[in-house]
Amino acid sequence: MAKRKEDPPPAGAPAWQSTFADLMNLLLCFFVLLFSMSNMDAEKFEALAASFSNTFSIFSGGGSSFDDGLLISNGMSQLNQLDNYITNVGAAANTETIDNEFEEEVDEEESLAAKMEEEGLKESEQMAEKIEEALAEVGKEREVDVSFTSQYVLLTLKGSVLFDSGKADLKQEAMPTITQIGVILERYGLYGIEIEGHTDNVPMNGGKYENNDVLSSYRALSLFNYLTQNTSIDPASIKHSGRGEYAPIADNSTPEGRSKNRRIEIKVYNSLNSLVR
Repeated sequence: MAKRKEDPPPAGAPAWQSTFADLMNLLLCFFVLLFSMSNMDAEKFEALAASFSNTFSIFSGGGSSFDDGLLISNGMSQLNQLDNYITNVGAAANTETIDNEFEEEVDEEESLAAKMEEEGLKESEQMAEKIEEALAEVGKEREVDVSFTSQYVLLTLKGSVLFDSGKADLKQEAMPTITQIGVILERYGLYGIEIEGHTDNVPMNGGKYENNDVLSSYRALSLFNYLTQNTSIDPASIKHSGRGEYAPIADNSTPEGRSKNRRIEIKVYNSLNSLVR
């Protein structure tokens, strides 16, 4: 028996696809109707648009820009500049943070320095009072001027009391004063002593020393030698130098001023500014 030929499939898309396409069209129309019936808050939209426009240059044709460059379509920001903008803002913020930290460190250091200076002044003042009392006990307070800074107590002796004119050898009549100073330095010179020789500006005329620099250096050395030979002070804790005429404390144009400038200064350092290492 001959087989029956099957009918060919109907032409065109399957029936289910047509039903599905109709459904999608109906849903599209439904949402279009919903959107058309909704009300947009114009004021809120304008505020939002203005905010974005000021910050990222979008809406209203692009508004302002970050830099010289092309806008990418109407209402869009300069995206090719946005990365650089954010990087620059971040760098600026980082720089500001570093500056703030640096200022805080400077303030902290200044505060610490001010506190140390205050403590140094207190310690030096106490040392100066004790040294003045010791000088008064032996009647030498008029021969030694006592002052102080935040670093040291300064003992100033007139050159005429210690040395003859143009000479660097200690006078015999100055020995009682020098001896008492040595006793004081043994008590309060634990953190370092500095001896400085000073002169006036009158040029040297002949003699053993060729100029005021050399004379002032030898005078400081003479006192150094006496202290190291007659006291228990460690020579390593004593410095000596000659300053010549270059650090006057009075006017060299008058005899009184020159007399004040011819002097020996002894700096007795406090514990906060010790010379001893």
